[in-house]
Amino acid sequence: MPDEPPSGPSKPTRRAFLRITGTTAAAAVTAACAPARPTSTPAQAPPPAAAAVADGPGVQGAVPITLRINGQARALRVDPRTTLLDCIRETVALTGTKKGCDHGQCGACTVHVNGRRVNSCLSLALMHDGEEITTIEGLGTPDALHPMQAAFVAFDGYQCGYCTSGQIMSAAALLKEPCGPDDAAVKELMSGNICRCGAYPNIVAAIQQVRKNA
Repeated sequence: MPDEPPSGPSKPTRRAFLRITGTTAAAAVTAACAPARPTSTPAQAPPPAAAAVADGPGVQGAVPITLRINGQARALRVDPRTTLLDCIRETVALTGTKKGCDHGQCGACTVHVNGRRVNSCLSLALMHDGEEITTIEGLGTPDALHPMQAAFVAFDGYQCGYCTSGQIMSAAALLKEPCGPDDAAVKELMSGNICRCGAYPNIVAAIQQVRKNA
């Protein structure tokens, strides 16, 4: 005896229905997975070639300037957008001046321009054509330290050392600026230089020692 009554055109059996449904689904999956036939497409233009990047003297729009850095005249060609900090570090390769925040907030990039301290990250190199610039390398040498450099060593005015060159440059400039005699006055004038290690008491002690012996 058959499991199910014979089916007619208008009343298919469950088995026949499942067989038809399964076959249809398999065909649909096969069609979906089959790779698409290539069709004729209009010719595409080749991708544009990468723009050439020039460096150094070959920079498009570079301008000639002369910077007197640590007593030496340097004839340079720089992009007008180059900061004094990047020019000192990347073009002249004097890396004692540090790049910290690059926004004029930490003081790690402090140098002297015509004897006054500036944040070199906020100043364009083009603005200082012909001016006298002093970096930490020009303040003193290992054999002849500037008094402020010697005091920082004696009073341990640094820990990681990243901010130290900027701290020393600011402190050396402070010696020529109006400043009260007490520690609070020194802290106020040094407030633009941040030490993330927190060596502030030793930094102030070093500055006061140099001021006392000046």
